[in-house]
Amino acid sequence: NIASSRTRPMLEEDFTEGNDRPSKTKMKEAMHELQDLGAELVDLSVGQLKRVNLPEDLLAAVRECQKINSHGARRRQIMYIGKMLRNVDEEPIRAGLALIRGDSAAENARLHRLERMRTRLLEDEAVLSEIAATWPGVDLQHLRQLRRNAVKEQEGNKPPKNFRALFQVLQDLDKNGVPNDDE
Repeated sequence: NIASSRTRPMLEEDFTEGNDRPSKTKMKEAMHELQDLGAELVDLSVGQLKRVNLPEDLLAAVRECQKINSHGARRRQIMYIGKMLRNVDEEPIRAGLALIRGDSAAENARLHRLERMRTRLLEDEAVLSEIAATWPGVDLQHLRQLRRNAVKEQEGNKPPKNFRALFQVLQDLDKNGVPNDDE
């Protein structure tokens, strides 16, 4: 992967001897790295972009690039996004991308914990009391209904709509303390 070969920040040894600025090669490498980061942002969906928490002008440039079909125009827009990234702290963006890619061990552990909780909930309704203790104010009636429907889905070999919805509610509870009402 080209992007992974250019993911290190500029260090002291990158500066030419006797000079207080990096060599032209190192500057180009840094610019290409930011362009690769911009290209990775362009490949994200709208929902994933919201999770990365980009500055508004950068988000607008990324959304604009997603609409462009012409190869040359798209390349120029990615170069522009790379230029914009020079003025932004890129570490939070990289951290957000790592979470989306699932590179974060903590995020993976959190998701596995929630999956185990969902499995236990489907096996035993008593897990609802544990959920209520962890997240006070949770709508237990809604969770009970999702659980009941998910069990029926599994018994009838139907698509796991409520099974997924149950996981989404648990995920929203874990992140925000309250479920999203987007369902």
